[in-house]
Amino acid sequence: MLAAAATFLAVVVASSLLSGKKTKLPLPPGSFGLPIIGQTLSYHRALNANAGEDWFRRWITTYGPVSRLSYFNTPTAILAGPSGNKFIFSSASVTAKTTASMARMIGRRTLQDVVGDEHRRVRTLILRFLQPDACKRYVAGMDAEVRRHLDAQWKGRTTVAVMPAMKDLTFDVMCTALFSLERDGGENDAVRQVLSTEFQQLVKGISVVPLNLPFTSFSKCLAASRRGRRALRDHRGEAGKARERAELADRRCAHDTTAALLTFLIRYLDANRDAYEKLVHEQEEIAQCKAPDEALSWEDLSKMRHTWAAAQETLRLIPPVFSILRETTDDIEFAGYRIPKGWQLLQPTSTTHWDPKIFPEPEMFDPARFMDASAVPPFCFIPFGGGPRMCPGNEFGRVETLVAMHYIVTRFRWKLAPSCDGSYARFPLPYPSQGFLIDIQPRHRQQTNA
Repeated sequence: MLAAAATFLAVVVASSLLSGKKTKLPLPPGSFGLPIIGQTLSYHRALNANAGEDWFRRWITTYGPVSRLSYFNTPTAILAGPSGNKFIFSSASVTAKTTASMARMIGRRTLQDVVGDEHRRVRTLILRFLQPDACKRYVAGMDAEVRRHLDAQWKGRTTVAVMPAMKDLTFDVMCTALFSLERDGGENDAVRQVLSTEFQQLVKGISVVPLNLPFTSFSKCLAASRRGRRALRDHRGEAGKARERAELADRRCAHDTTAALLTFLIRYLDANRDAYEKLVHEQEEIAQCKAPDEALSWEDLSKMRHTWAAAQETLRLIPPVFSILRETTDDIEFAGYRIPKGWQLLQPTSTTHWDPKIFPEPEMFDPARFMDASAVPPFCFIPFGGGPRMCPGNEFGRVETLVAMHYIVTRFRWKLAPSCDGSYARFPLPYPSQGFLIDIQPRHRQQTNA
């Protein structure tokens, strides 16, 4: 612990001395807190108690929108608000950063970590599988997976735990569309089962302490990462190695973030009947023009404006990633302060998502905010990031969400189960304490083919 504290102080002193030669601007106001611990524990406690917004609100009220703290024993600056978002997304001296645990589990050459030409190369590779033209080809496969999932896990039941079900669904979609693991009753299904187990363990390691000792959470996550990569490599052969790490790194959370979006969208629709009825009407109009076994088309998805507006409002209220971690690659200046090279940047989404000046009555679920995309000010709605660091999987997630909601809405009615209290935590990702239990009933629609 003394060594870690000494390292932390050395970073602060060295960066201050080096930066001081270039500028006399002060460091941001704030506090580094106790050695090693800093503000890490108090922040994570707030996330676990679903009090992250309050934690940031108190901190920003005390120190202002640009401040400093210690997070995971590293000097960290908070840049809050639209101007901070714009600066982070546009600065060439800011790069994405994974936590130390995830970096060791998936390597440091992922899309989030690389910069410059290497970033463009990896991003181009990933976008081959996630850009709109590619997503058009995935619609039929997603459609089949959603139908199969609802037949297997919803049909004939009276209660469903939504979050675990959505995690299963989005994982199955990922395997079919992105890993090309079509169901075959044999080898592919075996690989899918291995990956499912390992992905569940891997996500638990997003922010654990990277202590590789027997029986620690990190050692279990590290082993899961190795087994998952091995399963993909054995399935694809040596030619698959180049894509394997990028896929595990950049799709590990796409699987869970879309599951969280679907879960909380269902939760908000249960509590907001007007929004629910508009969404049902929209989806039933589409369904009435389809034959019983006809898959959705790309054109059908373009008609789901109310559905996507409701999804965006859900992302505003409960973004899958509550705050975004970045890192400075050079000394930077912002709002009259200097932030030395090597500092982390903590970017809270709630400071704009919940700002009443940007979104009036921000606690209300109001999908109408997003019916006109141009009405949302720039750099204020950031669930997918922004600028050149925009999440490459946002279009894939949109398509997956729309296909899933079409069949959920047209096949079932639901309400919160009496035994479910609806509470949830935000760490490491949003997760309902009881998986969000709902009572379901089948819907029966009248068909009118166009």
